[in-house]
Amino acid sequence: MNRNSKDVLGSPDAGFSFGRFRLEADGTLWLDEAIVHLTPKELSALRVLAANAGRIVSPLQLKHALWGDVHVSADSLPKCLSSLRAKLRPEDCIQTVYKRGYRFSTALLPRDADPSALPRLAILPFATGYAVPEHLGSALAEEAIVRLVNLERPAAAILARDSVFSLAQQLKTAQQVGETLKADLVLTGALSALAAHYRLRAEMIRIEDGTQIWVEDLLIPHSQIAHLEVVLVQRLLLRLNLGGLTLAAAAAPAMERHHSQKQHEAWDIYLRGHHEWQTLERHRMADALLQLQQAAALDPALVPARVDIVNLCTAQAMCGFLHPAVAAREVRRIAEPSAENPPPPDATLPALGWVRFHVDRDLPGAVRAFEQAEHLPHDLWTTQLRFLLAISRHRFPEAIGLLRAALHLDPFSPWLHARLAWALHLAGEAGESVAQIERTIGLFPHHDGSIFYGGMILSFNGEAARALELADPLKHRIKHFDLATATHAYALACTGRRDEARSILERMQWLSRERFVISSFMPAVHAALGDVDAAVAALRVAGDARCPWYYQMLADPRLARLHGHPEFEEMRAILPRMEASLEAENETEVAALC
Repeated sequence: MNRNSKDVLGSPDAGFSFGRFRLEADGTLWLDEAIVHLTPKELSALRVLAANAGRIVSPLQLKHALWGDVHVSADSLPKCLSSLRAKLRPEDCIQTVYKRGYRFSTALLPRDADPSALPRLAILPFATGYAVPEHLGSALAEEAIVRLVNLERPAAAILARDSVFSLAQQLKTAQQVGETLKADLVLTGALSALAAHYRLRAEMIRIEDGTQIWVEDLLIPHSQIAHLEVVLVQRLLLRLNLGGLTLAAAAAPAMERHHSQKQHEAWDIYLRGHHEWQTLERHRMADALLQLQQAAALDPALVPARVDIVNLCTAQAMCGFLHPAVAAREVRRIAEPSAENPPPPDATLPALGWVRFHVDRDLPGAVRAFEQAEHLPHDLWTTQLRFLLAISRHRFPEAIGLLRAALHLDPFSPWLHARLAWALHLAGEAGESVAQIERTIGLFPHHDGSIFYGGMILSFNGEAARALELADPLKHRIKHFDLATATHAYALACTGRRDEARSILERMQWLSRERFVISSFMPAVHAALGDVDAAVAALRVAGDARCPWYYQMLADPRLARLHGHPEFEEMRAILPRMEASLEAENETEVAALC
């Protein structure tokens, strides 16, 4: 062992918790209220990895920590870790890092920690007045959230953007949003336009008694709008500390400055593109991609624009608005290192992992990209890409656990709720899936995700007429959204309106001669109509196009009629072969490191 090993490896005697597990100081491991029995070596491995949470521990270091200088066989460590991983399910907390070792990747909470030490702060989108671009109010709030979340020493527990914005969009007051999310403080306000300036009137409300703690009026020239969130965060930190609240000491983050006219222009274009790409409307998303590409070209150091490009491309591929191969090409251009481009930001790694799995069918490469991105905190798109990898690999407990953990942080995110219902459906948990989609529709009756997933799940579970009422308006509201059209056709087939469903399938077939049509949800319509061969053919097209829904469809209970069909079974055999290749590669790497 090298002379620094004692500094690297630890064996903490104190207890801690992670996920649904807690480890007592005496070595007893609990999963909820049940004891999980660990062998002495498994317990030692858990303590060492947990003591170095977030850091890589090499196989050699682990072997020395567990066995000292005693010679053991080459497979002793892999067997120990494999057994420990199995006992730690449903948490997927011990990850193999390509050619380097192992890392404990789940957040630890000391047994005596007080998670409520920091005040819970919700930042609402700012209202916009006359002559203020619509996107600026939400963009300013989002940028303030990002800066506060990225503080090295947090000043407050910042509540998840998606939950806060979803509640605000339901026209709830700041007080109501704060009460719903159990916040201590809410930051709200309004942005107005003057002749040469923008004026932000921001106010902080204490939820306990509804008191307005302070009000700030900020003025910034139109040409310096990029600095407004910087000034806001600085004032916010100053005011919170002067307000006598119990806050951790926090230094203001490094505030990058945009000096040139070109950089100001890039920032303004970026804000417009950031707003447009989240609409899920085909043409607006296409315009947003051009705007983000223009912003990144004007200012190559504008990292948020590059992150938005890769996330937008994956979103377009998921919606069927962009061929997966085209999306993959743009993601690789941004996210893979090259001599022409600046170093790719870590936030692009999940999208790169998505490309490697769905387009390249390179599972080891996908896992490596996600492992390198495991330090990234929850945000809606990063979490969704992690979920999509797990669900596409048919690792249903992991996918469901990931979403439930995210909902603990982001309890009013419509997409997280809707995708949890979908994950339960794919896992074969029909009753739980229906209950979850009903809950989602109750919370977010007009949200596209509620309607899209609700149409499929309710149709499959005997409520096709109600599903049809949900699905019909969606296909009219979001033009050229093939997935909504397929959901509508499936509901028609399940209600017995077979000719109308067939007519939709024929129309989509004709459309595919003119543009890319995402076909992954068409097989369920064919299966509901009793045409197994057509369903398999549609799946084959989806697989050849590297459709991001393809592997999920192979687990879809709506395709139960295809089970036993030779070509369908061959499709289902692809994923186990990919998993076997990953396991073999991991074993080879561990053997080489040992």
